[in-house]
Amino acid sequence: MNKTFKGFLTILPIVASVFVTVYLVTHRVGPAQKQTEESIRALRVIKTASIDLVPRVIGYGVARPGWVWEAVAEVKGTVLSVNQHLKSGEWIEEKSVLIQIDPTEYELALARLEAGVEETNAKIKELTEEEKNTQSLIAIEQRSLELAQKSFDRKIEALKNNTLSQDTVDREERNFLQQKQSVQRLVNSLALIPSKRKALNSALAVHQSNIKQARIDLARTTIIAPFDCRLGDVSIEAGQFLRAGQSLFKAHGTAVTEVEALFRFEELRNLLSEQMRKRFQPGLSTGEFKQLFNDVRVLVSLQSGDWSAQWDARIERLLEAVDPKTREIKIVVSVDRPYEKAIPGERPPLTSGMFCRVELQGPVRAKSIVLPRSSIQNNDVFVIDRENRLQKKQVEVDFTQSEFAVIRSGVSIGELVVVSDASPAIMGVKVLPEIDDGLQEHITTLSQGERAKQ
Repeated sequence: MNKTFKGFLTILPIVASVFVTVYLVTHRVGPAQKQTEESIRALRVIKTASIDLVPRVIGYGVARPGWVWEAVAEVKGTVLSVNQHLKSGEWIEEKSVLIQIDPTEYELALARLEAGVEETNAKIKELTEEEKNTQSLIAIEQRSLELAQKSFDRKIEALKNNTLSQDTVDREERNFLQQKQSVQRLVNSLALIPSKRKALNSALAVHQSNIKQARIDLARTTIIAPFDCRLGDVSIEAGQFLRAGQSLFKAHGTAVTEVEALFRFEELRNLLSEQMRKRFQPGLSTGEFKQLFNDVRVLVSLQSGDWSAQWDARIERLLEAVDPKTREIKIVVSVDRPYEKAIPGERPPLTSGMFCRVELQGPVRAKSIVLPRSSIQNNDVFVIDRENRLQKKQVEVDFTQSEFAVIRSGVSIGELVVVSDASPAIMGVKVLPEIDDGLQEHITTLSQGERAKQ
């Protein structure tokens, strides 16, 4: 009994602790439950809009004069005088006399040739008179021959009748033959007159040809500017002897300045409509190329430091050669009257050697949708739906230009397109769209292009 009670006392604390533990476990208070909220991401977006797109392609080239005159001495001689403006860099007007070479030698040569022409003309006139005189003499001598013939015939009859001696007949026959010989001599002289006239006419033609050449040489002693130009290096002085063929100086025409620029074939196609693109194939002639790009606007611009200048230009010609390294097409564009369009302090004249930017602008494409190129990845864009949730759309790109792409299909006007980094991109996630007005304005400005100052 005593042992039983002691065992009970030993087990009782253990049982009590078990009951307490069970009670505490079953009646403990758990941690407070917090209600979870959906996370929202802030992303920059732009709203797609209908834009009047100006397709453009950019090329670069160096300006050069459309006309270059290399003055060459075409005749030899001593320089008598030079124009006071015949100096490097000077402006020269069309038809200005620049150099006068001593013309004395050529004037004397011309005078000798003109005297030769007068002499030949006199001989031709003399030959004509000789022809008339010979014809008259032939008529007279022919009549004398007829009379001699009759007299000879009578004496023959008398000889037959034995009323006249043979000696008398022989003398009459001799007179008849001499008269016939005189007629024949005159006929022969008359027959030679056409050949003499032909020889004189040939000599006259040679003299006249030499006179024309002499007059040309005489005119070449005066060197005149063929068009308005600006002079290059000049080193001609009065008293200097010039050789025929000696190079004198170069002058650049001021009426037209050309720029030869390179363009990629596929970029040029973007300036054309879908139907016109089919006609744009390698190997086009200049005429076909100009007809195909008839509506293209051409701008030539120059950037130097913090100022820039622009000129309207036109397509002049298409060069046949293609750049072997870049496979680019060479197009020559022209700026008319570049010096007249100069504005002091604002736009300089477009002169030789300037490195220029050439921009070709196609016809305006109304209601176009453009997006930044960075917003398109593998032809996919992220958009924000009406519930401000992130979604992905596939787009079809018509072509890319500068910093943007022209969208043919896939998005519509008014959609919000993500332009910032959306990774990790979880479709359906809640988004707080932030309109990037600066980027939107920048893309719009780029897509609409600029026009040249007139």
